[in-house]
Amino acid sequence: MSAPASGKPFTETPGHREIRSFVLREGRLTPSQERAVTELWPRYGIDYRGQMRDFHALFGRVAPIVLEIGFGNGDALLECARSDPARDYLGIEVHLPGVGRALAGIARDGLRNVRVQRHDAIEVLRHEVAVAALDEVRIWFPDPWHKKRHHKRRLINPENVALIADRLRPGGLLHLATDWAPYAEHMWDVLDAQPALRNRAGARGAVPKPEWRPGTRFETRGIGLGHAVFDLLYERT
Repeated sequence: MSAPASGKPFTETPGHREIRSFVLREGRLTPSQERAVTELWPRYGIDYRGQMRDFHALFGRVAPIVLEIGFGNGDALLECARSDPARDYLGIEVHLPGVGRALAGIARDGLRNVRVQRHDAIEVLRHEVAVAALDEVRIWFPDPWHKKRHHKRRLINPENVALIADRLRPGGLLHLATDWAPYAEHMWDVLDAQPALRNRAGARGAVPKPEWRPGTRFETRGIGLGHAVFDLLYERT
């Protein structure tokens, strides 16, 4: 499937509905986004197939792979790819308008080191990414699911973090950012308990915003509300 606007890119195991960290709310595509999805997906999009993938063959070279989960409108993904041509970038996002915007930006800037995928990132990690295949995983400003009854939807949980750590190479980096202090506390609880990861800032520590992380609209909104921003860097041991 080449990700048509009306397509259903997710599959469910019969008789089982997995708790996901997102709710798929489809916004209206602009004409340019719709054209990008229709015309550019075959070139820059990756269809989910549920089989281990050779990323070096996909990008046509041997280079470190950076995965961004939930890239939103794609601005940070594209800025990082432009400034870091030595590495290849895979962005995963479920919301089609953001995918369309990112595809248009990749084509506009002539970027050869970016591909995008529209699927559940955990299923992609579980079924399409090999052990130690990734140089870095970035999860910037994920939905904190504020209400207690929704905490089960949080992307950062012990099972998912163990999976991410398994897919990172030794010395690889997991970079989280949030402007929601209770979620930062939750992240520390989960990540500091994972023996395969080491916090660069020490237990329950954060670092100043790294120069390589562009600002995002979620960050700007949070700062405007008076929120502190937490950047957490964990290395694969």
